[in-house]
Amino acid sequence: MDPEWNDSQPIYRQIRDRVVAMILDGLLAEGDPLPSVRTVATESRVNPLTVLKAYQQLEGEQLVEKKRGRGMFINEGARDLLLRGERQKFLSEQWPEIHATIQRLGLTPEDLMRPNGRPSKTRGGS
Repeated sequence: MDPEWNDSQPIYRQIRDRVVAMILDGLLAEGDPLPSVRTVATESRVNPLTVLKAYQQLEGEQLVEKKRGRGMFINEGARDLLLRGERQKFLSEQWPEIHATIQRLGLTPEDLMRPNGRPSKTRGGS
């Protein structure tokens, strides 16, 4: 995990979000173990209790489970659960602003599908 932190949210939350991104990106699959608390703490240069708090949050969200003496593992269905939640969050929080920008700029679905994102020349684009 990248040890760069920002001041916008607590570090434990950033660790949690990075694990979520790794699950969504397929870097961590169902049944995979999470890196140990000590490993993450050492590599990220944070207190082990900070990592533990992030892992406990993931456990509370039922994304991971603790297996006594073995560590924490990604739960079956975690990615699907995350996808549903992240899609809903995107549609309710980010999409309205994106949609408004698309409308304001007069972009068409075809414009959005172009690899370089340039509007068609027939509508006054370059």
